[in-house]
Amino acid sequence: MIDDSKPIFQQIAERIEGDILDGVLPEEGQVPSTNEFAAFYRINPATAAKGVNLLVDEGLLYKRRGIGMFVSPGARETVLAKRRNQFYRQYVQPLQREALKLGIGPEELTTLIQRSAAEHEGTPAP
Repeated sequence: MIDDSKPIFQQIAERIEGDILDGVLPEEGQVPSTNEFAAFYRINPATAAKGVNLLVDEGLLYKRRGIGMFVSPGARETVLAKRRNQFYRQYVQPLQREALKLGIGPEELTTLIQRSAAEHEGTPAP
């Protein structure tokens, strides 16, 4: 699951964020230890700790002394807002720029998105 496209610690942080979004790690739920991440991914524990600490710095995780790391209250909504913003910057803005180059206006772009959604769902497109 680890790839070379970005730093390993960042991939660990994104994996935890994904588990928070999916409900695998509920708010107030305990997060696997850095040693568990290190053993699972066969990485240095310091690298795993860097990924976990990134989320602590963002307020998504907190430490209970002597027990471990836990998901902060409100973490799911925070991750959801962060990922939606990333989605907007990474996909929507470039899509809009390309649509403008092709002379596709907002209404036609909306129709194309609806058509794609309908095809994905297996229903007839509008």
